[in-house]
Amino acid sequence: MSDGSRRGRKAAPSPVSAGILDQPSVIRTARPETVTEHALGKVEIRRSPRRRKTISARREGDRIVVLVPSGLSESTEAELVERMVTKIRKADQRRDVQRGGDNERLEERARQLSWRWLDGAAEPKSVRWVPAMRTRWASCTPEDGTIRVSTLLRAVPDYVLDYVLVHELVHLIVPGGHPPEFWEHVYRFPRTERAVGFLEAYSRMSTVNPDGNNEIGECRDGDRAVAAER
Repeated sequence: MSDGSRRGRKAAPSPVSAGILDQPSVIRTARPETVTEHALGKVEIRRSPRRRKTISARREGDRIVVLVPSGLSESTEAELVERMVTKIRKADQRRDVQRGGDNERLEERARQLSWRWLDGAAEPKSVRWVPAMRTRWASCTPEDGTIRVSTLLRAVPDYVLDYVLVHELVHLIVPGGHPPEFWEHVYRFPRTERAVGFLEAYSRMSTVNPDGNNEIGECRDGDRAVAAER
């Protein structure tokens, strides 16, 4: 091949590379503005030629998305991404402490909501965080009084978490689905409609509820799971 033909050809684009930081896994996008889903990771890097010096990060559903300039070296990018992910996780931890990230504080929060909006009629035996569920935000088992809340809800506003807890608490009062009486209790919580709207939008960015068929989760009556419907 002649030198002229070499000069006239553009360098082949680098293949898609999927790399893993120490913690957590990282998705590297093939093109500057391409958003790529990958089973490996919880962190997605989006590169933009319009960015010169700024780097930012935010949560989108169950992922952390980091936006970086497209011209960074791999080592510089990895260092900056790790720094931003650390900041996001520290912010998550602060939020968890403020709202009661551990199970004991979550349970106390639910009991306070029961007294405030349901006259104390709902008395859960256990309220705890569980790993992200693919089809619901939370679930309850009236037989043993347990409520489980997806860890994805740690990133939502307080009033949204409160609504989900009230919704599940009402299942302890009105088990067996979502009859009109159920919604009469739920709507005692004044920000119900706003919270439902938030969750509908939030579900589009997360792995939960991809088809929009459910709203909150399930009430488990024995072996039967009843999807939450309005």
